[in-house]
Amino acid sequence: MNRSEFIKTSALAGAAIATRPLITYAKQSTYRTALIGSGWWGTNILRCAIQAGQSKVIALCDVDQRQLTKASEEISKLTSDRPKLYRDYRELLAKEKPEVVIVATPDHWHPLIAIAAMEQGAHVYVEKPIGHTVNEGRAMVRTARQTGKVCQVGTHRRVSPHNISGMDFLKSGKAGKIGMVRAFVYYGGGPGQMVADEEAPKELDWNFYCGPAPLVPYNKTIHPRGFRNYLNFANGTLGDWGIHWMDQILWWSEEKYPKKIYSTGGRAIKRDNGDAPDHQVATFEFEDFTAVWEHRNFAGNTAEKTHPDQAVGVYFYGTEGTFHMGWLDGWTFYPASKNKPVIHQDAKLDKPDDQNIAALWTDFLDAINTKRTPICDIEIGHRSTNVSLLGMLSYKLGRSVAWDGEKEQILNDPEANKLLRRDYRGEWKYPV
Repeated sequence: MNRSEFIKTSALAGAAIATRPLITYAKQSTYRTALIGSGWWGTNILRCAIQAGQSKVIALCDVDQRQLTKASEEISKLTSDRPKLYRDYRELLAKEKPEVVIVATPDHWHPLIAIAAMEQGAHVYVEKPIGHTVNEGRAMVRTARQTGKVCQVGTHRRVSPHNISGMDFLKSGKAGKIGMVRAFVYYGGGPGQMVADEEAPKELDWNFYCGPAPLVPYNKTIHPRGFRNYLNFANGTLGDWGIHWMDQILWWSEEKYPKKIYSTGGRAIKRDNGDAPDHQVATFEFEDFTAVWEHRNFAGNTAEKTHPDQAVGVYFYGTEGTFHMGWLDGWTFYPASKNKPVIHQDAKLDKPDDQNIAALWTDFLDAINTKRTPICDIEIGHRSTNVSLLGMLSYKLGRSVAWDGEKEQILNDPEANKLLRRDYRGEWKYPV
């Protein structure tokens, strides 16, 4: 995208955002903004920040010089800002003192960087999931409250037009009383193959990439963009995709947490270097309904697709019919009565990535300007992340767990409670 196309797209995006009843527009300010984690997704977010017109991009940070260079070149086409480049986020925070920080690193780095940025004085936009273990999220919430900083989580479906209208439909009772919910992601794929470890590229500081996680040999299937298949750095498909759909379930139900969780699965087909489950089923018992998560990374087929390109979403099963909340395919309600018509609403998604980051960023800015809580506040993101993390905890443990959501403790299971955190490596200290 060149600069003239970017400006045209910015104007269209601004017009679209202005029609949404989410924003209370305060006097605009310009914020010294830094991006930490300058890969594909981080650059997407920063592009929206520039588009919104309230960011002076002062710094980019990444442990991979190749990503830094690419992001810097991309940004130079969109703005006259000339951000400084850093490898160590701590140096960036100390020298540049940004007012806004975007955290778009691999999952295991989110908590330390977001906490350090808020303590330094910055408002934070952090990608989901907010962390790798439950107690990291508690520390992030505590830091946001202690510092008074806005911390927005990148669960952008909370501002997506079809998700908002779909929630209105569900909350109105048109689907009847809902007793069961099923969230799912089904993608095809073969067994894969083993790839030999090798020396890390000279442009990549692999020790820093691993950071608080175990230092494992470099493998090109981990970086770039493969880390979610490795449980040292992420929590598989449930930790990645799952949080979006778990967030939709909490949004609809207005419940804060499940009471009991059980998950099973494994690696039935995959024969590659990863260790995340290639299929998984998790059951979450809530106060008035049961939620089920299913994913599979093999055996793709047309029968399960809700859209020609994918089979993802959440089915809400109600007494008046079944409601499917999707992504590319919007939402659809299938009435229980054959005499009533199917109701459908198309998705309205921003290009080129079919997401709605721009509206979420606008809400983030308005929350800063008006000193209010953002739509995807860190506490909301913490709860949604917890549902996915508890599913993975049960999977790793091999048994069900009972969850006290107020105390954020697993009942009568000391072994399980140990998995609410993990030991950090070397100089890195687990946040409290």
